[in-house]
Amino acid sequence: MGNCFRKPVAHVSSTSFFGSTKCPSKAKRNSNSSELVADLQTSAPKVVHSFSNNLKSFTFNDMREATKNFRQENLIGEGGFGFVYKGWIDENTYAPTRPGTGIVVAIKKLKPESFQGHKQWLAEVNYLGKLHHENLVKLIGYCSEGNNRLLVYEFMQKGSLENHLFRKGVQPLSWVTRVNIAIDVAKGVAFLHALDANVIYRDLKASNILLDPDFNAKLSDFGLARDGPTGDNTHVSTRVIGTHGYAAPEYVATGHLTPRSDVYSFGVVLLELLTGRRVVEDDRPGYSEETLVDWARPFLSDTRRILRIMDTRLGGQYSKKGVQAAAALALQCLNADPKFRPPMADVVDALEALHSSNSIPKTPKYEIDTANKHSSHSQKSVGNCNKL
Repeated sequence: MGNCFRKPVAHVSSTSFFGSTKCPSKAKRNSNSSELVADLQTSAPKVVHSFSNNLKSFTFNDMREATKNFRQENLIGEGGFGFVYKGWIDENTYAPTRPGTGIVVAIKKLKPESFQGHKQWLAEVNYLGKLHHENLVKLIGYCSEGNNRLLVYEFMQKGSLENHLFRKGVQPLSWVTRVNIAIDVAKGVAFLHALDANVIYRDLKASNILLDPDFNAKLSDFGLARDGPTGDNTHVSTRVIGTHGYAAPEYVATGHLTPRSDVYSFGVVLLELLTGRRVVEDDRPGYSEETLVDWARPFLSDTRRILRIMDTRLGGQYSKKGVQAAAALALQCLNADPKFRPPMADVVDALEALHSSNSIPKTPKYEIDTANKHSSHSQKSVGNCNKL
């Protein structure tokens, strides 16, 4: 099967541009272009047929007016398949308005030459046009006119979780906020998995988790989503596509996709929330192929050693028991055997129980000091992975 596997991008990817961050994506494309084109020719029609009546159909002139002719100062990001601009529309009629009036929206403009982008554009419209949940980014409408393909989303003011965890100069997220974000993400994925025709998100990662002004989290970018198995089928078979480090090992090895594949990816995100470290970091000298999961796994099952890998930017302001419970949950989600990973509904229950026990969010200072005392030794022992 073809392999469209890509490694995560430093700082930001195209899916975090509904916020206020501006940084190009470096997503790698499938090298097997002949297979990719053949796949798209059968699944990406050039004409849009009927989409959900809940979506507004915009004209290209609407999009030009809303973005002031795609003016450079309104460009808030560039991804592998297009550009994202800030725009303004009327809250009630959705007609384009002057900057500073109406509501702010994020407008993604597909590059006309992007075959793979067109396929993902269709998936976005089909899924987000029909699915509505407080933890999914709202798709307001689309434009399909000539060769122009655009999508209009609600604007997520705080940008991506990726930026708040890893970008320098950003105020660190508190422990309680991180738990709340984990709950929001789990609820969004659980909603997808609970649908009659269950949906596998397939691209759960920090850059696809967007935050509103109150740090409520929503899933974005459904370009890689797939319908899950039905009837007696245990999985769906697909080309391996996703982001290195987040994808479940059985999916990488076989192309067999199940809802438990998303559970593994959630475990990786939970681990990033705990440690404040990237899943991989390949843009530094001495880069090691060891992932965050490989590095952290030995610590997750040890109730005392888990403190050694906690994000130091938290300053020890967390519940020790809460951290231990979150680490135990992450370890379950990251089980190599998908049968032993919990369903997302159980993950939500576990996180909400953890949240309710967070009334004392501080670890005693002597325990922090002890953990930090040993951390330098543990970081040396993992070689270059301490640069994650």
